[in-house]
Amino acid sequence: MHASVSRVIDAARHAGLEITVESFPEGTRTAVDAATAIGCAVDQIVKSLVFLADEAPVIALVSGADRVDLQKLGVLAGADAVRRAAGDEARAATGFTIGGIPPFGHARPLTVLVDRGLMTHEVVWAAAGRPDAVFSIRPDDLVRASSGLVGDLAAPR
Repeated sequence: MHASVSRVIDAARHAGLEITVESFPEGTRTAVDAATAIGCAVDQIVKSLVFLADEAPVIALVSGADRVDLQKLGVLAGADAVRRAAGDEARAATGFTIGGIPPFGHARPLTVLVDRGLMTHEVVWAAAGRPDAVFSIRPDDLVRASSGLVGDLAAPR
């Protein structure tokens, strides 16, 4: 098992969860790829996106069908300036590469913001540390394991 996947499994266990990681050789790098591979709706995919809010890294968890509204993220994070993190900034903050960033198990404690829209599903699917690995989780467990703050992050569709 890859070390990145092991970190995610260990973080889940630390939160009192047992997750089953599934690998898809064709990749799950994008939300559409993941939904196709898994056989679920795109809005059940959790995108773990890294932003810098007043230059502090934060993770935004949103549906694969949504985009993050930077103004909403700034309000929820209590930040004046918000921007998307570059790939190297995201990796430095989380310890994972883009496409495989999980909602928890990061290299250091990070603020995690969870879009309220994810809470409408029975089960969602998140990256497990690699672009070809995912796991399913109930939204309330996702919030608990990530110590996430639930709020409105999605831009209007």
